[in-house]
Amino acid sequence: MKTVVVFSTPTCSWCRKLKSYLKDNNIRFKDVDVSRDQRAARDMVRKTGQQGVPQMWINNRPIVGFDKAKIDKMLEIK
Repeated sequence: MKTVVVFSTPTCSWCRKLKSYLKDNNIRFKDVDVSRDQRAARDMVRKTGQQGVPQMWINNRPIVGFDKAKIDKMLEIK
């Protein structure tokens, strides 16, 4: 099973779309609200160099934005 972490904010529409997509495909994930967790926000920026959300890490490999093709490939969603 792959470890999936989503970095998001409550006001981000693409974050909501990403989380909905994962739920629709029965992918379990941990949601981290970077507007409330400054340490997680710093870790996210340190790892990717990007402040924008959504970001997701699959087995600690980052995907910035809602890159459906990359997400499908890494999570083996058909």
